Amino acid sequence: MNAAGQSRQTTHKLQKMLAQVGLGSRRNMEQLIQSGRVTVNGRVATIGLRVSPHDTVRVDKRIINLRFVSELPRIIVYHKPEGEIVTRNDPQGRPSVFANLPSIRSAKWIAIGRLDYNTSGLSIFTNSGELANRLMHPKFEVEREYALRIVGRLKPEQMRRLRKGVQLEDGPAKVESIEDQGGEGANHWYRIVLKEGRNRIVRRIFEALEFTVSRLMRVRFGTISLPPRLERGQWFELGKNESARIMAWAESAGVPDLPRRIKVE
Repeated sequence: MNAAGQSRQTTHKLQKMLAQVGLGSRRNMEQLIQSGRVTVNGRVATIGLRVSPHDTVRVDKRIINLRFVSELPRIIVYHKPEGEIVTRNDPQGRPSVFANLPSIRSAKWIAIGRLDYNTSGLSIFTNSGELANRLMHPKFEVEREYALRIVGRLKPEQMRRLRKGVQLEDGPAKVESIEDQGGEGANHWYRIVLKEGRNRIVRRIFEALEFTVSRLMRVRFGTISLPPRLERGQWFELGKNESARIMAWAESAGVPDLPRRIKVE
């Protein structure tokens, strides 16, 4: 190819292209490149290197098929039941959500905001490391909404304290909003919204007030809500229009006056 042809050839930054095929976030890919494990046409790659469809890219010895045609990411909505883990390998042999997801070629499913073993509800998976990183990065403060049941009932001053913030061992935490959903007997239901996803954050916030969360279910993540018709253990893949709207929202995350929800049927 002559110089003029090369100048017209579509090229993209290597770390971006690796992230797009689901190998991890762009930051993860920069670290992978820095480690010397990525080669382009037999030469060790550097951050910022631009690649074209004619280049051969390898991670270790494996050839990576990059996607240069503009493609929407695949996004799966899954209703996670209690008793499943969101990891591929577990020393205890517990069931994994990945066993229930469809197979995917030349990539892997990435969980957006993991749920712990005893938490149910909305789980989202994508093959785009770029999208996953955008939705999970703390600086974008993507909302997570939960329905939860506690033993006991919060007093008004305790609800105010949750909105103001409580001190945990890894720093302060607060809820953006909390709604009383009623209950019977010793149990009471609430619906809360947070803008972070630290490990067991909901349970730990209530433990700080000496309440035990006996049921916990995520019902919304960002613009995606758990569809009422989706039964536990079931999944479905979003269509192109829904994926396009989510990508547009993710690229504008943090900008005010965005739609709060994207309806998924």
